[in-house]
Amino acid sequence: MCEVRRMSRVASSDSRLLFDLPEGPDFSMELAARKRGLWPVAGTDEAGRGPLAGPVVAAAVVLDPENIPGGLNDSKQLSAAKREFLFTLIMQSAFVSVASSCSRRIDVIDIRKASLDAMRRAVAGLEVKPQLVLADGRDVPPGLACEGRAVVKGDARSLSIAAASIVAKVMRDRMMARAEATFPGYGFALHAGYATQVHRDAIKAIGPCRLHRMSFRPLRQD
Repeated sequence: MCEVRRMSRVASSDSRLLFDLPEGPDFSMELAARKRGLWPVAGTDEAGRGPLAGPVVAAAVVLDPENIPGGLNDSKQLSAAKREFLFTLIMQSAFVSVASSCSRRIDVIDIRKASLDAMRRAVAGLEVKPQLVLADGRDVPPGLACEGRAVVKGDARSLSIAAASIVAKVMRDRMMARAEATFPGYGFALHAGYATQVHRDAIKAIGPCRLHRMSFRPLRQD
């Protein structure tokens, strides 16, 4: 009887196989930069590009490689309680700076430019001056005083960017919760300015306030 051997083959693909994808952010980009003599490395990210109201908030973080909090990840993948817990650890162990662009500035220069400018100012406010900035997204903030690198989906790839995403999200959520007392009736503490039905109904009932981005639909009047 002839022995039949079956050989398995993997079809060629231009997409990375699922088991090649990282399970979460790591510190490899930062360590590679240190080998090139670029140290320290800062990660920067923003929160609040999409809402109808409130600022866009950016954070810049330089992690201590000997004291990186466990569990850092893209802030969108974490519960509010987990973000608050990690926020405290980041603030205790890393160099952190936060900056924001208000709704009026967003309306004047557009959300993309306002976000990048907030990221630039967050980096400029760091107590230590980075030699490389890893920026979440497709753009490097203009005007950095050092080398910058855009990292698509960076908050899921770089621990420094993930830390910045957590800080930016927590700070913005706190700002919008405080805004509820000054601008009652919109539910800012509940939805942080995003276009929920509750928020849309409130705008229809009482009109926009000065936190609203009048260049965003449905607020924009063509």
